[in-house]
Amino acid sequence: MNEKLLEIKHLKQYFNEGRPNIVKAVDDISFDIFRGETLGLVGESGCGKSTIGRTIIRLYEATGGQVLFQGKDVQSKKSKEELTQLNRKMQMIFQDPYASLNPRMKAADIIAEGIDIHGLAKTKKERMDKVYNLLETVGLNRGHANRYPHEFSGGQRQRIGIARALAVEPEFIIADEPISALDVSIQAQIVNLMRKLQKEKGLTYLFIAHDLSMVKYISDRIGVMYFGKLVELAPSSDLYHRPLHPYTQSLLSAIPVPDPEYERRRQRKRYDPAVHNYKAGEQVEMREAAPGHFVYCSEKEWKQYKANA
Repeated sequence: MNEKLLEIKHLKQYFNEGRPNIVKAVDDISFDIFRGETLGLVGESGCGKSTIGRTIIRLYEATGGQVLFQGKDVQSKKSKEELTQLNRKMQMIFQDPYASLNPRMKAADIIAEGIDIHGLAKTKKERMDKVYNLLETVGLNRGHANRYPHEFSGGQRQRIGIARALAVEPEFIIADEPISALDVSIQAQIVNLMRKLQKEKGLTYLFIAHDLSMVKYISDRIGVMYFGKLVELAPSSDLYHRPLHPYTQSLLSAIPVPDPEYERRRQRKRYDPAVHNYKAGEQVEMREAAPGHFVYCSEKEWKQYKANA
């Protein structure tokens, strides 16, 4: 792997602190993202995966832990200048292409918003040339520049969202379920576009989704979340062919296969958290069961996972 671009250390994001109904959306999570790779983050709705993305980019202030980008603590950046520079290096593609675009702005102005903020164009002509180039990069054309969001399809709107993220030439992009609101045929187009852009521009992605088959297609490594915890982290092929944590096995067993006969016979695995009957004071943490394959477990479970890896 290349150098670490992003390091997450014991990250916590709690809501309703000090109240009886405290929500531990992200509870003591650590992982790294290497330059040029795609790390997929999966789990069912409400597990905290989107909260991680929003905390990394400082849409939320972390309750605890560190987010290091190129070795520097993101959470310690306070001045407007520091935050502006950080926002240029990190960008986000949002889940809903309908809600994430300002309906009163034309596509050209939506895409150029970052260019204007960071002063990346000296003249109006240079600004529009950049917009036209970005439109073509994401598979649209110059004629789309003067249209409003309601004049585009869902897939086209997401392409505009991608163009907006690319406008400031970032190094790292958080894609927060960028395909979940799109038709299946359009999903593949958007994912293929993202892979193409990654190769051309050397981008690094955190790809957040609940569609496990699509995450496998785009990701180099995959992390599995369950109720605010990262329970498994492994190379994509290892996770799919040798899932170790029972929750990961349950998720994978739910992926539909386009074979009616197989689907009729298939037995889905149900995850029961009670299988992890940890004793008081027992140390439960991420442990390496195989090279690069980490599982959240006790020492006793770790020995079993190592034998099965």
